[in-house]
Amino acid sequence: MTKPQIWVSAFLVLFILLFIIGRITKEKETERIFSNQINNTTSQQNTTELTAEQLVKNFGCVNCHGTDLAGTNLGPSLKKLSEYWSKKSLIAYLRNPTNYMNEERFKEYKEKYPSQIMPGYGEKNIKDLGKIAEYLLRL
Repeated sequence: MTKPQIWVSAFLVLFILLFIIGRITKEKETERIFSNQINNTTSQQNTTELTAEQLVKNFGCVNCHGTDLAGTNLGPSLKKLSEYWSKKSLIAYLRNPTNYMNEERFKEYKEKYPSQIMPGYGEKNIKDLGKIAEYLLRL
């Protein structure tokens, strides 16, 4: 074999190995996502008995906004939301926050928290979102 043939063969072997590794990890990732969706569906069915405070923790709000919801370096404070939101508008925001990203206040948040994205909760029970909205508006 000539030197160019050796290099082409080595490249093909490396390419095939990387392709196989990619397929294996993709299958594992798909399985993990699918199992998380099943777990979320199961937990979602049981959320209607939870209090608003429990729902806030269950939905992961405290992960970015802090245990007291006063804000962290990952997300803004959720106190005094009643200055900006009604229950109906807050529920709409929680279901699809990307619809509100062009508002001036959210442009400031994008600058302050550039790597953070508020997740949408459109697939969550609307009654649960209502409980959370009422709770947040009372803070």
